Amino acid sequence: MSETTYQLIAIGVYFAAMLAIGYYAYTRTRNIDGYMLAERGLHPAVAALSANAADMSGWLLMGLPGAIYASGLIESWIAIGLTIGAWLNWKFVAPRLRAYTEIAGDSITIPSYFGRRLRDRTNVLRVVAALVILAFFTFYVSSGMVAAGKFFESSFGWTYLHGVLLVAAITLVYTIFGGFLGATLTDVAQGLLMFAALVAVPIVAVFKVGSPGEIADGARAVNPDVFNLFAGDDGAGLLALGIFSTAAWGLGYFGQPHIIVRFMALRTPADAHYGRIVSTTWMIITALGAITTALIGVAYFNGDDAAKAIEDPETVFLLLSQIFFHPLVAGFVLAAVLAAIMSTMSSQLVVCSSALVEDLVNLTGRKASDTALLMYGRIGVLVVALVGLVLALDPDSAILELVAFAWAGFGAAFGPIILLSLYWRRLTAHGALAGMIVGAVTVFVWGNIDSLSDRMYEILPGFLLNLLVAVVVSLAQRTDEPGIGEEFDRMERDLARDRGDIDLTAAP
Repeated sequence: MSETTYQLIAIGVYFAAMLAIGYYAYTRTRNIDGYMLAERGLHPAVAALSANAADMSGWLLMGLPGAIYASGLIESWIAIGLTIGAWLNWKFVAPRLRAYTEIAGDSITIPSYFGRRLRDRTNVLRVVAALVILAFFTFYVSSGMVAAGKFFESSFGWTYLHGVLLVAAITLVYTIFGGFLGATLTDVAQGLLMFAALVAVPIVAVFKVGSPGEIADGARAVNPDVFNLFAGDDGAGLLALGIFSTAAWGLGYFGQPHIIVRFMALRTPADAHYGRIVSTTWMIITALGAITTALIGVAYFNGDDAAKAIEDPETVFLLLSQIFFHPLVAGFVLAAVLAAIMSTMSSQLVVCSSALVEDLVNLTGRKASDTALLMYGRIGVLVVALVGLVLALDPDSAILELVAFAWAGFGAAFGPIILLSLYWRRLTAHGALAGMIVGAVTVFVWGNIDSLSDRMYEILPGFLLNLLVAVVVSLAQRTDEPGIGEEFDRMERDLARDRGDIDLTAAP
């Protein structure tokens, strides 16, 4: 058999496994709560692995290696910021959000949590939050489809469009029928596959290319600053600003709906501790694997043989896996790239579906059966996927740019509101709404002005302005909404009990 046949067999096995998991989840999904949040029954390891797989997408195996291949370790500040941000998210957001969303009317979506936590009787805050989710996730889903098209184009010589359509179709099938549980279980399998690939490729490549010292010398010969975390031609002040801006990717974690929804689905708030350990370990090892693979690629593809040079830096991981592995094994490594892409797309589609059904359709006041709501949810997945597909028709779209824009949008619009709602009882619905709008608009404006976005990642100004506006507007209002203080105290009391800080037999 040819190499391509071996690789396609491996990818076919992967596709079949994802569809089988989706079918299993379909048989376990009986109502809209199960479809949207798996009835709050996720094991912390499952939640952590699914959150990481949903988080990283094609960025980890294509975008990050490509950026480091092109520019050196200076681009690794993104990975550093993300790892720190993920740890902080699990530490400070996960347990409180799990407790508070259940206390605040058993909320199963971020917009419904905002509305109930802040007593927004007009539902304007909830609707705006749902629209923000739909707007930015179309860009995010589109980035996954772009990565899929590039994957099949570079690996098998397919047309870009055929790759996009195949991955979109497979992801749609298991997401439409499996819902949140299907997306989560496939994410776990995909997260483990990504982990294995990012460990195996750099280890095997080192043995094939040469000693670590030889690889380092080869990479430095191509780019003398390849290992310099502080490389750059700008002055020290501008360089520091650029590094800080890049590391600020970590701020985005606090507002990513497809990640923090996993916190809401944990069995108990106490599960966040174990989830943090699993998540951080996975992130550190996979980020190191991606970075090492890129550095090996710099030495290997830019040596004396000009024929080895590659045109698209974002394909460096794909090419190394095909060169150094048996075609069947390489096929499973390539499947890991698809896993990264599809895990993120499926999680985002489920969140979009929940925003459409729970936060828009249900607010019309129309009563619908669980069967009807499940149908609406599945239609929502299809609609968002089709919009993302239209945006992905441009093969020149850069994966990292699409992801960066959507990541900044959620981080700036939702991040400060999530933190304030969990730690500051004085936050009001008007303050949250004003801050959210300012954060989202800042990202749209800043991100589309090259002179601004080239100097500072748009998440920073968006996040800070959101925080400032939300606090100022909230302080300008009276906060006498009944029940808010009692719920806040109950959330903190429940967390203390989970930690064992107070007597479980004490009166509530």
